[in-house]
Amino acid sequence: MTSAASAARTFDSPLLEGLTDHGVYAGVEAGPDWVAEVRRLAKARNATILAHNYELPAIQDVADFVGDSLALSRIAADVPTDTIVFCGVHFMAETAKILSPEKTVLIPDQRAGCSLADSITAVELAQWKAEHPGAVVVSYVNTTAEVKALTDICCTSSNAVEVVESIPEDTEILFLPDQFLGAHVKRVTGRQNMHIWAGECHVHAGINGDELAAQAKAHPEADLYVHPECGCATSALYLAGEGAVPDDRVKILSTGGMLDAARETGAREVLVATEVGMLHQLRRAAPGVDFRAVNDRASCKYMKMITPAALLRCLVEGRDEVFVDPAMAAAGRSAVTRMIEIGQPGGGE
Repeated sequence: MTSAASAARTFDSPLLEGLTDHGVYAGVEAGPDWVAEVRRLAKARNATILAHNYELPAIQDVADFVGDSLALSRIAADVPTDTIVFCGVHFMAETAKILSPEKTVLIPDQRAGCSLADSITAVELAQWKAEHPGAVVVSYVNTTAEVKALTDICCTSSNAVEVVESIPEDTEILFLPDQFLGAHVKRVTGRQNMHIWAGECHVHAGINGDELAAQAKAHPEADLYVHPECGCATSALYLAGEGAVPDDRVKILSTGGMLDAARETGAREVLVATEVGMLHQLRRAAPGVDFRAVNDRASCKYMKMITPAALLRCLVEGRDEVFVDPAMAAAGRSAVTRMIEIGQPGGGE
């Protein structure tokens, strides 16, 4: 057998015979055989598998590391493997490539986009900057490589306040793209010369204040974990301010912050306002706590495009590879590095 034929056999799997693609790769069951094949193929490719907190439970469980996008991108830069398989949406894989330009970065389905990242383009940002010469651009890490390249400092939801506070008070700030995170930061800092882009994550924006209030009423002893991207973040603070929920039980948290809080909580029940995939990691972190979604329909269709079939296909075929222009990557890396220098980004988005 030739070396080429041997390599072809190594990167093949009988499980792919069931693969179908009706918009989302399907037809492969995430059972023990699938787990064994994923691990075998990852080893053969010298690949590390990373999975975001919002991925399907089976994807999270088979990954080498699970976390938020920035934490995973930093892990990608540190692991010794040549290849990174990023189970998340496209901007996340781009961020990993920006921080690891020498590595091969694969995403199991390149069609997995992000409504928040797509809510501002590089052209729109360039026009906005031209209207505010001298302003500092602060971009959430949930942005495309093109937008990061035009950014002065990136931020995460856990350190956005610190990033904004690091900028001189008399300097204008253009904060993008999430309007709810921006409103939260402006409220906390009291910054008046901060302009906020009107972007949103369609999943988080859909978790509304009425749902939160109803759930809080139905579960009066529960803590509230609310992601600052949510449309209900202001409502959570209102409930606390009105005494409907004790102030110490309302927590505005990044995904990493939610996990930290879960490990330390004394609560028996927690209402969670974020994408429902997060419940899997929270339940693993604190199995004695009853974690409930504020909105059990808050599921990101793009995250769920990374199916067991898509991951297997990616490892067998070595695609889809993510590329970022080197000059663009260098500019984006500078924005991320400035953020890290300002303060530990902690739990990311």
